[in-house]
Amino acid sequence: MYLTEILIAVSIFLSTYAIIISEKINRAVIALTGALLMVLLGLVDFHAAYTHHIEWKTLFLLIGMMILVGITNRSGIFQYIAIKAAQRAKGEPVKILVTLALLTAVGSAFIDNVTTVLLIVPITFSITRLLKLNPIPFLITEIMICNIGGAATLVGDPPNIMIGTAANLSFNQFLVNMTPVIIVIMIVIMFYLKRLYGKQMKVSDEDKEKLMNIDAASYIKDAALMKKSLFVFALTIIGFLTHRFFHIEPAVVAFAGATLLMLIGTKEKDLEEVFHTVEWVTIFFFAGLFVLVGGLIEVGVIKQMATALLNFTEGDLTSTSMIILWGAGIASALIDNIPLVATLIPMVMDMGAQLGLSEEALLPIWWSLALGACLGGNGTLIASSANLIVAGIAAREGKRISFIEFMKVGIPVTLISMSIATVYVYFVLL
Repeated sequence: MYLTEILIAVSIFLSTYAIIISEKINRAVIALTGALLMVLLGLVDFHAAYTHHIEWKTLFLLIGMMILVGITNRSGIFQYIAIKAAQRAKGEPVKILVTLALLTAVGSAFIDNVTTVLLIVPITFSITRLLKLNPIPFLITEIMICNIGGAATLVGDPPNIMIGTAANLSFNQFLVNMTPVIIVIMIVIMFYLKRLYGKQMKVSDEDKEKLMNIDAASYIKDAALMKKSLFVFALTIIGFLTHRFFHIEPAVVAFAGATLLMLIGTKEKDLEEVFHTVEWVTIFFFAGLFVLVGGLIEVGVIKQMATALLNFTEGDLTSTSMIILWGAGIASALIDNIPLVATLIPMVMDMGAQLGLSEEALLPIWWSLALGACLGGNGTLIASSANLIVAGIAAREGKRISFIEFMKVGIPVTLISMSIATVYVYFVLL
C-alpha cells in the first residue's frame, strides 16, 4: 500500500507538472486539480493542506505587494519615470538601453518580475517606435536584467518569497547576502549586452528630438495619488528593513502598506478595480502547488530525494551547495522556477534535519537555491513567467522573439551569471 501511495502521488505530481509546462490548460486550474486529487485520494489530509502545507505568509506577501503596485500604477508614476529616464539619456540608444535596464533592475528588486515587465515593456515600445529602433535587443536585455535583479531582495521574485518564508530569512538578510553578488552579476551582464547590441543601434537627430519633445509630466494621471503612493511605498520599504526589530512578518508589512494606501489613496468606487490588480491566477497557482508538494512530503518522496542527494555528496556542505546551485539553475532554465522551488524547499529542509544542521549552518544551501532558481530563468524563453509575458506582448506588436534567438543570448548570460554565483558561494558564503 505504501508503494502504491508513492506511485499515485508521483504520477499526479508529474502529470500536473507536464500539463503546466505544455500550457494547454490554465496553470492555476491544473495546479488546483492536482491538489484536489491529492486530497480526494487521501494522500494529503484536508486540514493539513490548509494549516500546514499552504504557505499563507507567502500568499499574503504577494497579495499585499500586488495591491500596492496596482494602486501606485494608477498614478502614472512608473511611465513618467521611464520617459524621463530616456530623455536624460538624450535619445542615445545605448544609454537608453542601459537606463531602461537599470530601471528594470530597481523595479524587479522591489516589485515582482511579471509586474515589472508589464510596466516597462509598453514604454520600451513607445520609445523604440519614436526612435525607429528594433525593440528586440531592449526587450531581451530587460528580461535578462529583470530575472537577475529579482534575486536581489526578499520581495523581488516569487522563489525568494517562498525561500524566505520557509527558511525564516529577513529582508535584511537578503540585502546582505544576495544583493552584493547580484550587483556584480548585473554590471558584468550589462557590459556583455552593451557590447553585443551596441553597434546595431543608430538614431537620427530628428527622431531624438521627437523623444525630447514629449511632455513626461502628461503621463502623471493623478498627482495626489502619486505622492501618497510614494509615501506608503517608502514606509513599506522601511517596514521590510526593520521588521525583525519590531517582530513583524514581511507579509504583515506588505499587507499593512496595501491597506494604508487603499484607505488614503483609493475611492470607494475604485476599490473593485484595485482588487482586480491582484493576479489571482498566480495566487491560486501557488496554493495548488503547495498542496501538490505536500502530497510528495506526506508519502515520503521528498525525504528519499534528500537522502539520495546526501548519500551522493556524503553530507559535504560545499558539494551539496554546488549541486543545489547548478541543479536549480539548469532545471529552472527548462521549467518555471516557481514549481521547481516549491519542490526543492522541503527537500532542503529535510536535508538540514538529516544532517542535524542549525538554521545558520543551512544558509549557504538556501542562498544557492535562490541564486540558481532566479539566474537560471534567463536560460530559455519558457524558463520564467516574465519571459513568456514579454514574448507575448512583442508578438502582439508584430516583433516575434524566437526560442533560438533568445537562447543565443540567454545561455551565455546564464553561464556567466552562474559562474560568478559559484565563485561567490564558494569563497564568501561557505
